[in-house]
Amino acid sequence: MAKKSSKDYFGLGYVVSVILAIIPVTSWLLGAFTRIKEGKLVAGILRLIFGFNIVWIIDLVLMILQGRILRVLNM
Repeated sequence: MAKKSSKDYFGLGYVVSVILAIIPVTSWLLGAFTRIKEGKLVAGILRLIFGFNIVWIIDLVLMILQGRILRVLNM
């Protein structure tokens, strides 16, 4: 099985990123910090406000399948 490289959560490994995505609080915070780190301040703030509900479930699925979090807003 080929090793997947991590694209989100500060360059952590795939397994560590998936584990962090499973935990709602860490997924919520790391998702917001990742977006802010990319220079997307508005998207990071919106993740802090709305990232604890359906966004968490979508992030979890995308992290498992693609190794990336959801990117809806690019500002």
